[in-house]
Amino acid sequence: MTSFSRRTLLGASAGLAAAPLAAPALAQPRYPARPLQLICPWGAGGGTDATARIVAALLEKELGQPVNVVNRTGGSGVVGHAAIASANPDGYSIGIITVEIAMMHWQGLTELTHANYTPLGLVNRDAPGVQVSASSPYKDIKALAEGIKASPPGRLKASGTGQGGIWHLALVGWLQAMGLKPDHVRWVPSNGAAPGMQDLVAGGIDIVPCSIPEARAMLDAGRARSLAIMSPQRDPQFPDIPTLKESLGVDYQTAVWRGIGGPLKLPAEISARLTAALEKVYKSEQYAEFMKSRGFGMDWADGAGFGRVMAETDAAMGVAMKAAGLAKA
Repeated sequence: MTSFSRRTLLGASAGLAAAPLAAPALAQPRYPARPLQLICPWGAGGGTDATARIVAALLEKELGQPVNVVNRTGGSGVVGHAAIASANPDGYSIGIITVEIAMMHWQGLTELTHANYTPLGLVNRDAPGVQVSASSPYKDIKALAEGIKASPPGRLKASGTGQGGIWHLALVGWLQAMGLKPDHVRWVPSNGAAPGMQDLVAGGIDIVPCSIPEARAMLDAGRARSLAIMSPQRDPQFPDIPTLKESLGVDYQTAVWRGIGGPLKLPAEISARLTAALEKVYKSEQYAEFMKSRGFGMDWADGAGFGRVMAETDAAMGVAMKAAGLAKA
């Protein structure tokens, strides 16, 4: 064989050997190939921020990439929710979506709705309890309901958030379910459940409808009582508190919730990967222990289920806000 032929064969063999090595470079990198960011529409140190950070930490283990929480606050949650909706739909920017997305557009704060997101998974839900002070004459929810019906409109006062906030709407929905006008109990705006509970035990407020974790300090101190919870079943962490339905026969329920979502047009394979990872996070011992330590309720739904939760909440909030004269949309 001539030297030319040998060189030709050797070159061809080398080219064939190199071909399989070049193929992976042409393939798309497996998702995720770099760190992710998880946008939180609320400030550091709050319940949503804490939930976002435990989810992010556990997602890192499932995805094999860092997941960095970025707080994008402002506009009563609008800024962060807008950042999630407008992110590049490549799976590297996701966020924690809260119940406020079902309220902000009714208030005229934004045009964003649940339809602007790809839902990935519901990870938390907390129903409001109906709290009274330890010195209140109402010892159970039946007595309170009778007292509300017997009192002139506006005599009893409630607080726990701003005008049109989630706990205000929880009260509105309950009053309507009892056949009363939405303003039969006067709402006194506050900067949150904590100052509302302080006003309750000080005697300035009669009722605070807020999540039981938010009322827990006063409940544990024996300065307040929770008479009922607005949920379909009792909370496993607070099993002695009855539901409105079992104690009053009033089938009314609402809740605050938190879930993970991304922008629209998130590729189906990326959505499926993230939902599967989130389900593992939700079912982990670390997540359950964290949520229990905070008193937060646990509730899981996959992407489709979370989408239904958002849509149902949006419709319910619209009804409540229109009834209370708070809807601008």
